[in-house]
Amino acid sequence: MQEARSRRTQAERRAETKRALLEAARTLIIEKGYAETGTPEIVKAADVTRGALYHHFSDKADLMRALVRQEATAIAAEIDAQTSTDQTPLDAFMAGAKAYFSAMSTPGRAKILLLEGPTVLGLDEMAEIDRETGGATLLEGLQHAAGHGALKDIPLEPLAALLSAAFDRAALAIASGEDRDGYETATRKLLAGILV
Repeated sequence: MQEARSRRTQAERRAETKRALLEAARTLIIEKGYAETGTPEIVKAADVTRGALYHHFSDKADLMRALVRQEATAIAAEIDAQTSTDQTPLDAFMAGAKAYFSAMSTPGRAKILLLEGPTVLGLDEMAEIDRETGGATLLEGLQHAAGHGALKDIPLEPLAALLSAAFDRAALAIASGEDRDGYETATRKLLAGILV
């Protein structure tokens, strides 16, 4: 009876294979870059067959797409855990910015999401993945703040795009070892100028 319990289901084996492929691709892409990483070495590092790779992903770009989505989902979860509608708009935005900077400090994440992802998938697809995984929360936060009297006469979608770019630039700098406190202080001043 214990033997039957220790056997993994087909779904568990598939999930384990997919996870191994994503982990292997993540490690290699961080180390070498997307262009220099071949599917044979991903398969070897994941200890799976080439057929297993193509069972889960149509090609290397599809694997990258899944990796980007996985990383973006993890960031969205961290931001959601740190923000609340009970906060003032400035405090909520600042909590979200700090959570984003922390999440993007995970080794290799900035490279995957801000350098390799856009190169491989293009800006439109990256924006779509961002919207699907929580990126729309920045615009939603601005819309909520506008309801409290802030942001009069400012078009919110362009403002969200500008803030997103500023957060991305700060995340790249912080992930590269620049002074996080300095970027957080500058972010608070920027947000205060917009939201208060």
